[in-house]
Amino acid sequence: MADTSKIGAPIALTMAKEWAERYRKTVTDPEKERYAHLFGREAIERLLKVPDCAGIRIYYGLNEKEESELMLVAVNEKGDNLLPTTNELDLNDPNMIMDFSGPCPWHCPPNPL
Repeated sequence: MADTSKIGAPIALTMAKEWAERYRKTVTDPEKERYAHLFGREAIERLLKVPDCAGIRIYYGLNEKEESELMLVAVNEKGDNLLPTTNELDLNDPNMIMDFSGPCPWHCPPNPL
């Protein structure tokens, strides 16, 4: 596996817009399917501060209303998930799974892709 901390690269705005438009054309129920998710700086920095964090993995999921959700998990250099030590939420555990983003179409910017 490649160096986990170096995975990812910028893409051109034109490519991003094409991909976003292609995705939006597949959406059949905009009340359940979301176009984007906003995570605040504090949430991202909190994950990056997890001991041994070399990157962030993003999982797709469906909540109990069958709306799409994103779950962010810190990963180490080997690409292993740095998961919480218990199944219950423990805010003192440095390893965490981040969710509760601001989904679009509710928290949409004036200049979407």
